[in-house]
Amino acid sequence: MLNDINMKYFYLDEIKIRAAEYGKGPLVIMVHGWPESWYSWRYQIKPIANLGYKVLAIDVRGYGGSTKPYEIEKYDMLSLISDIIGIIDAENEDKAILIGHDWGAPICWNTAALHPNKVKAVIGLSVPYTRRGAISNIKLWKQLYEGKFFYQVYFQKEGIAEKELEKNISTSLRKIYYWASAEGYYDNVRSNSNINSGLLDGIPNPNPFPKWLSEKDLNYFTSEFEKSGFRGPINRYRNQERDWELIPELSSLKIEVPSFFIGGGKDGVRRFIKGYDFYENPGKYCNHFYGKLIIEKAGHWVQQEAPLETTDAIIKFLKKINK
Repeated sequence: MLNDINMKYFYLDEIKIRAAEYGKGPLVIMVHGWPESWYSWRYQIKPIANLGYKVLAIDVRGYGGSTKPYEIEKYDMLSLISDIIGIIDAENEDKAILIGHDWGAPICWNTAALHPNKVKAVIGLSVPYTRRGAISNIKLWKQLYEGKFFYQVYFQKEGIAEKELEKNISTSLRKIYYWASAEGYYDNVRSNSNINSGLLDGIPNPNPFPKWLSEKDLNYFTSEFEKSGFRGPINRYRNQERDWELIPELSSLKIEVPSFFIGGGKDGVRRFIKGYDFYENPGKYCNHFYGKLIIEKAGHWVQQEAPLETTDAIIKFLKKINK
């Protein structure tokens, strides 16, 4: 299915970004989340390219075939946005359509907010666009989850999560992917409430794994993280205070380009804050919002758990903005 996809490399100052490339036409950039890869878009690349687009599904810096800086600050939001802008410029395009999932969604949303002249449209999966709050997100999580385990707080100490997850990468990924899936949601598999626990404590290692992710898929993700490790990917979480300090303009900016949101109905991100539904009004700060699709049967890995529905929604949105 993916044998004829070309791997392309972009050299952006000291950073190299690898991208899976397919198709010809206006540029679409797909940006994955944690802990994933360009491969997370394997079901969407060709159908979207076949509409007449050039699709680039990138490995975010720190992942796969891209450069993996050691320093925490190399993963701040402005650096990740600069990678997207650098790719658009390297392709000699005026604008690109951005599609992001998980951390890839804020990268795409914030690129659109800060550089609307470089973005034709944006689609966010699993994480809606939110403005900069009165305090940083990490301060908010520490307040809300005081005395309890929360993975983003757990990630703040260097080396601790990396050691846990790199002990057996295959098992770690199996547990993480199950934890945030619809099946994990139904089984009530969520972060352990014991503040002294690790990320993987209490999460089963399903055998067999739910059908949406094959052993071949798991093996590919495992091979990528065996090469990269987890430090770079986790460093993204360690920049939330830095992001808040560096980009105050996100307190007021709206998304001014056409936008759309897709989420899984069984995604734990949806209810990070007890009693609040993050997916209720994902277009609140989007001036040209084309709506949302909540796929009730899917969890966090929505484009993999529900590939047909996700791809169909993306295609319909792209056709609408081109009318």
